[in-house]
Amino acid sequence: MSETTEPAIRLTAEAWESLFRAQVAVMRRLRNDPSFKKLAIGEYDVLFNLTRCPTGWTRLNELNRNLLISQPSLSRMVERLEAKGLVQRKQAPDDQRGVMVALTDTGRELQREIGAAHVRVIHTLLGPILQTGELKQLLELTQRIREGVDDAEHADY
Repeated sequence: MSETTEPAIRLTAEAWESLFRAQVAVMRRLRNDPSFKKLAIGEYDVLFNLTRCPTGWTRLNELNRNLLISQPSLSRMVERLEAKGLVQRKQAPDDQRGVMVALTDTGRELQREIGAAHVRVIHTLLGPILQTGELKQLLELTQRIREGVDDAEHADY
């Protein structure tokens, strides 16, 4: 390894660690947010991701790509959310083993309610720390990271 590569590797590791620790600090504060008394933050994340599905329905394994939990854990969570009347499941039309998931009207209403309070708390946390231009830069950088990692995941090795 060359001398110029070592500092680049170290900087990459430090930047990643800083990003990760910042996210942990924010998530700790958000977990204590009273908005999540009706629904745990992980369950809310499932509802939020379902709002982003263009057709309203998505395969369980597609939903899992946007979450940081295992497929079996997501399956159990979806069962709990279905029991609460917040999501509905059906068999995938083209695959008898596949499961499709969508929000119910009740789930959509609860997601909007929690989401509105949630974004205000996020703004309360980050607004005083970062200026508008910095927030835009953070958004651009994190989108580039996600796209780059997704591209690398789908590349043939």
